[in-house]
Amino acid sequence: MTTQSESVLEQNLIKQLQGMEYEHVQIPDETALIVNLKSQLEKHNKINFTEKEFSRILNHLNKGGVFDRAKILREKMHLQRDDGTSAYIEFINSHEWCQNQFQVANQITNEGTYKNRYDVTILINGLPLVQIELKRRGLEMKEAFNQVQRYHKHSYGGGQYGLFQYIQIFIISNGVNTKYYANNRRQSFKFTYYWTDVDNNHIRKLQDFTNDFLEKCHVAKMITKYIVVNEGDNLLMVLRPYQYYAVEAIIERVINNGKKNGYIWHTTGSGKTLTSFKASQLLVDLPEVHKVVFVVDRNDLDYKTIRDFNDYKDGSVDASDNTQNLIKQFKDDNTKLIVTTIQKLNNAITRKRHEKDMAKLKDKKIIFIFDECHRSQFGETHKRITEFFNNKQMFGFTGTPIFKDNVVGNVLGK
Repeated sequence: MTTQSESVLEQNLIKQLQGMEYEHVQIPDETALIVNLKSQLEKHNKINFTEKEFSRILNHLNKGGVFDRAKILREKMHLQRDDGTSAYIEFINSHEWCQNQFQVANQITNEGTYKNRYDVTILINGLPLVQIELKRRGLEMKEAFNQVQRYHKHSYGGGQYGLFQYIQIFIISNGVNTKYYANNRRQSFKFTYYWTDVDNNHIRKLQDFTNDFLEKCHVAKMITKYIVVNEGDNLLMVLRPYQYYAVEAIIERVINNGKKNGYIWHTTGSGKTLTSFKASQLLVDLPEVHKVVFVVDRNDLDYKTIRDFNDYKDGSVDASDNTQNLIKQFKDDNTKLIVTTIQKLNNAITRKRHEKDMAKLKDKKIIFIFDECHRSQFGETHKRITEFFNNKQMFGFTGTPIFKDNVVGNVLGK
């Protein structure tokens, strides 16, 4: 195998990113990082800050650890300006994710317990959101992973404002193999992932990975749409490639094929709950969608399902057997995501006392996502659901897909 130094890998990567319309900036230390942050936030928000105003922004950014800062990143800051007016400062555009400012820097020095220099940093609107650790060809990628772990311990929280705690995604590469993972210092090397194409072919080489994963719109989309801020464990999670492509396929079908249904086949233990939650979360943001209803069998609404969905969005699951609670959620226009059992859904559409309330939903655009659909999408209950809602779209998740040779009844349809 031809050896290639870290320096050559680094310079080639920077040159490639410049060709992809990243601005290359020289940022030697935290002082320069802060100066650059001010100019980028001004450019992004189309506002010039006074020094006092920017000081308030820095103080706002300098709160908590990685988990807290992930939430700050995704929210707007109410800034009381020096002239008495108000402004809302955006740190990243999550709705039009291509409309951000993209830069690349290398060899930034940051000092905590020790002084460290980081290989390559991708800045979005001036904040360091992607960190790339390189090792020369021939070395194991785990060495790069271990280097990042040392930076967690020694310097990412360092400096006056700890801005490197805003990192969302780490990338490790020796040029030949490249993997990515979320900023979660507690995870092990086994939770680092190869990126793939839509046909599940690994994209290992750094140059190919950069062209695909680090394309500006894609990396911003991964950060804004496909990182989950897990409230239960106070950590960040990033979707694996097959999860990403599954969610993208669902969204594309809703937008472009508003009547077609579908199913997603994830094997047991591959993260169906996370995929289905993220699909639900993104679908509720579509203007044409009235509600998203995630449906499970009563026997499957166990502690883990309740905990997982509530971790991803606190309070999203109503685990009671009271159908009236479900009716309230259907009536409330502010409740966009509903998690319920197929039994309660059946009660809602069949019982006379709910008829008036439910009739208002017949023609609304409602997306149904069924868990373990190989078991739930049969019989009279399924038939009643499909006949009741006129403007529905249905997606099923399963670890046991039903093909022509083992179908025994009505399923989701084509």
